[in-house]
Amino acid sequence: MQSQLAKPILRHAIEMSQRAPYWHCRLLFQLAQIHALEKDMVSAMSLLSVGADYAAAARSEYTRLLFLLSKGMLALIERNIEMVSECMGQAGNLIDHFTGSPAHKESLKVFFLVLQVCHYLMAGQVKSVKPVLKQLQQSIQTITQIHTEDEPPMSSNPVDQFHWLPKEHMCVLVYLVTVMHSMQAGYMDKAQKYTDKALMQIEKLKMLDTHPLLLTFQLMLLEHIIMCRLIMGHKSIAIQEIFQACHVCQQQPRLFSMHSAQIHTLIGLYAMSMNCMEAAEAQFKTALEHSSGEGELAGFINLNLAIVYLRMNRQSDLHRLAEVIDPDTLHSHSHSMKAAAFFVKGLQSFFEANYVDAKRFLRETLKMANAEDVNRLTSCSLVLLGHIFLSLGNNQEAMNLVTPAMQLAGKIPDVHVQLWASSLLKDLYRLIGDSVNEAEGYRMHTSFSQSLLRDHFQSSQLSEHGLIQKQLNVHLPQVWAKEVAAAVITLLLTDEYSIQQKLL
Repeated sequence: MQSQLAKPILRHAIEMSQRAPYWHCRLLFQLAQIHALEKDMVSAMSLLSVGADYAAAARSEYTRLLFLLSKGMLALIERNIEMVSECMGQAGNLIDHFTGSPAHKESLKVFFLVLQVCHYLMAGQVKSVKPVLKQLQQSIQTITQIHTEDEPPMSSNPVDQFHWLPKEHMCVLVYLVTVMHSMQAGYMDKAQKYTDKALMQIEKLKMLDTHPLLLTFQLMLLEHIIMCRLIMGHKSIAIQEIFQACHVCQQQPRLFSMHSAQIHTLIGLYAMSMNCMEAAEAQFKTALEHSSGEGELAGFINLNLAIVYLRMNRQSDLHRLAEVIDPDTLHSHSHSMKAAAFFVKGLQSFFEANYVDAKRFLRETLKMANAEDVNRLTSCSLVLLGHIFLSLGNNQEAMNLVTPAMQLAGKIPDVHVQLWASSLLKDLYRLIGDSVNEAEGYRMHTSFSQSLLRDHFQSSQLSEHGLIQKQLNVHLPQVWAKEVAAAVITLLLTDEYSIQQKLL
């Protein structure tokens, strides 16, 4: 796109179209989009404000709201919280009093609620978002029940002739944000269920419509379900889905620039789960380059890179990451990302046998994770604290921590934490002389271990496994959309089994 040539033409057209309301609004949207793609959010939001005022003067509350919500979306991407609050507050009041067609009103509500859900998820506030997500799910059900034939005649106002998204695309989007929430909260089965529904809907739509947005939705769903597979111990499926994500990128060149950092991050996570630490390091470093070293994704990568260095006992490299992974200096607005940073600090202190600091950091993780129902961080922290108390000889306290960790990991389900916890439980039962529960702990540990080993071997035999040694042919990201995709990736993925093997 030759934006430098397009912008002066669009500005001239905007000046000339004052008496053609539909085209005037359309040109404002077009120019705002170009500025947004160039990351000139100030200019983009200024144009959207002009559009909102023009639509209000043209007596179109519907299109006025589309401009306002679009401005709120850009403010959200920029993390301009004051502007987000201003736009969302004004839009919320206008939607409540909207008297246009029911279909238009519900469409605006879905747009509004999607932004609210994304706002909470970007802030890592998994528990706080639940009532808003429920409203969104109810609103999309209302939309699917509204039939065109029951609608009143279309407005004669030419400024009203805009659509945010087709109803079918809105349904996929609601599935997507539900998957995002499920991943952050640690409900892997639920994430898998809604991913399957969304991907099925996308395949149906692609037979009728090749809109590029569908590929973006498909890629973001794959990014989340891949992490789900890794947590559940399904590495062989995960690497095949990573390969599928690469194939989706090939269908649209712009997706390369938007998602290259995420793809390299996923390959790095897979390599970690396969104990290929050098490959994981290389993939994470490439992902950092493609993310420009900024944003939530960079913070997530650095935390996982720190775990790689811990497991490789590379203290000097870990020291160089100290500032970017420190919870007090972490460049992140996410509650759960900061909680994850405390976990990594606790893990580091544990490796150094500094149990006092380890307990302090992990208790902070627990406090933050419990506050927002970030279940996976809770289970990881509980089992690591239990391991610390076992190392200190406090068997009862260890039992009090490992038992709920095991129960919570089973609900997620997180096979790595279950493996770690079952190993600790069989040792604890042996120490207290409970042979029956010791035998059960041994049985569970053997079952989890054999399952992971089978999957590990199967993964290593796949041709797709070779991706961990490759650098993808992608361009550096140039658009803001990657930040939206990255902002919801806040689950800290570790291979606890390897940590346990190293320490026991």
